[in-house]
Amino acid sequence: MKYEMYNDIFEQPKAIRETIKAESSHMDEISEKISKLDKVYLVGSGSSLSTLYSIKDALEMVSSLDINICTGYEFYYNKRIDNKNTVGIFTSQSGETGDTLAGLRKANELGMYTVSITNEDNSHMLNEAKDGVLTRASHEDSILGTKTYITQLYSLYYILFKASDYEKSADLLKEMEKIPDLMEKVIKESEQANKELAEKMKDEEVFYCMGSGPNFGLAYKTSMTMFMEGALKHSCPLYSSEFRHGLIERAEKDVPIIFLDADYPSDEITRTAIEFSNGLKAKTMVFNLKDYADIDNLLAPFILVVPLEWFVYYLADFNGEDPGSTRHIGKVRY
Repeated sequence: MKYEMYNDIFEQPKAIRETIKAESSHMDEISEKISKLDKVYLVGSGSSLSTLYSIKDALEMVSSLDINICTGYEFYYNKRIDNKNTVGIFTSQSGETGDTLAGLRKANELGMYTVSITNEDNSHMLNEAKDGVLTRASHEDSILGTKTYITQLYSLYYILFKASDYEKSADLLKEMEKIPDLMEKVIKESEQANKELAEKMKDEEVFYCMGSGPNFGLAYKTSMTMFMEGALKHSCPLYSSEFRHGLIERAEKDVPIIFLDADYPSDEITRTAIEFSNGLKAKTMVFNLKDYADIDNLLAPFILVVPLEWFVYYLADFNGEDPGSTRHIGKVRY
């Protein structure tokens, strides 16, 4: 049986291409405005929050752009928001996420320049922000948000790297043009191996997921919205450098631990943790960028998300779960 998420995985490259075609000129205008500002607030939740972690860590590795991340209500209740020469970028798959929308309305009241990135036309966020980017992922019911995740991440990278002082931003943006073609290749080539891995791991109930730099955002998505929401497995995301705090006392024989490695300078720590984990005979799974694509490692989440999607898709399937459905999300409003 193929669930909706199966087709969504294959449609990701098309969604990126259509978003670029429709929104690149507008994103150029937004980038120009942001380049003249002093501070960036990034606001989102769930998969959207994971994209914010990735772009923040990527930019902080190579630029001086001042970036702050908040969930919607953290932003809303924060008494120290700097609204002078500042932009708030608000991200949501639906454009109706309650806490993110509350944060957007507060930013508008404060007179900030506001930008929304969402996948739903005529949503409140798209209509109420001073600027908006509509990702072209078509309506996506699957809770894992494959197409919406990747198009949102692409939009954030495009806008903020172009607005930054990174001296190689033009080169990076050129590299980004390769992403749809590379994803098509990885989608086809990584399905079977991760289906087999998922079958081996289907009876596990707890997964840890480690990443450094931009890969922490992907580790967060993998744990929070893929394992827990999609496969209904307990999971915890951690920065690789935090392996030696807490998890080092729970990393035991047969404990499943996923490591994401893109050869960042900080991945020296990732590989130290992998070695320690292997020594304990934990069920160590390493997703290494070099095994999938030759691309600037700042862009690793765009590539590594694909084998992880296949792994989680089949992990759910082998347990009789639809990875795109939910039990409680959508019923809880606060």
